[in-house]
Amino acid sequence: MNSPIGIFDSGLGGLSVVEPIRRLLPDESLIYVADSAHCPYGNKPGDYLRRRARIIAEFLVDQGCKALVVACNTATAATVMMLRECHDLPVVGLEPAVKPAVGVTRKGVIGVLATSGTLQSEQFAALLRRHAASATVLAEACPGWVEAVERTQLQCPETEALVEQHVRPLLAKGADTLVLGCTHYPFLRPHIERIAGPEVTVIDTGEPVARQLQRRLNEQGLLAGPARPSLSFYTSGDPSAAAAFVRAVCPEVALIGAFPG
Repeated sequence: MNSPIGIFDSGLGGLSVVEPIRRLLPDESLIYVADSAHCPYGNKPGDYLRRRARIIAEFLVDQGCKALVVACNTATAATVMMLRECHDLPVVGLEPAVKPAVGVTRKGVIGVLATSGTLQSEQFAALLRRHAASATVLAEACPGWVEAVERTQLQCPETEALVEQHVRPLLAKGADTLVLGCTHYPFLRPHIERIAGPEVTVIDTGEPVARQLQRRLNEQGLLAGPARPSLSFYTSGDPSAAAAFVRAVCPEVALIGAFPG
C-alpha cells in the first residue's frame, strides 16, 4: 500500500527518526510535520499537547496517511492513547530506551536525558517499573537543548557548554550508559559522546521505532510495494528558517511548506 506515513514532532527533532525509517523502509513515502511554532513540547500541559496532536493528526489523515509516528517522547506520553482511540490506523509512539540500556550497562547505572514533561509522566514511571528494577536510573531534565537544535545552533560553544552542564553530573554519579530520551538530542550526540568518552554507551530510539513501525505495517498488510517514495516536510514555524537544516539532514526532501494548522 503506497500511501504515505505521517510523522510529527514539536519541531525538527523527529527528523532523527526519519533516517532510520527510510533506511529500514526505503519504499515508503513520508510526510513530516514540525510543530515549531509550538515548540518545545516538554513544558506544555497534556491538554495543550492533545489539542495540537488532534490538529496535526487530522491533517496527516487528510493527506491519506496510512500510519502515524509520534516522533516525540513527551507527545507520546500525553497523546498516543487518544490518537489510537480517534484513528483506525497504526499509531507508533516513542519511549526512552531504558530496556536496551539495562541490557548493556556494566555498572548498573543509567542516565536518562529527556525533557521534564517526559521524566514527570506516568508513562516514564511505568517504564522504569517494568524494565529498570535491576538498575539505578538517573533522570536529568535538559532545558535549552531542544531550543538549541531548533535554532540549529549545534556547533557553537554555548551549546557545547549547555550539553556538558547536564552530562557531567550523570558521569560523576557513575552512569556508564546514557539514554537520549528526546528526538532532538541525537543532533547533539557528537557533544555528548565527546564529553562522555568512549567507555560510555549512548542509546537513542530511532532504530527501535523504525522496527516497530515495520512490524505494525507488516501485520496489517500496509507495507509499500516497490515505488519511488517521496519525503514532504511541513512546519508551523517559518519554512525558510528550517530549510537549510532540513535539506542537510534529509537531502531527498521534495517539499518544504507551511503547515496550515
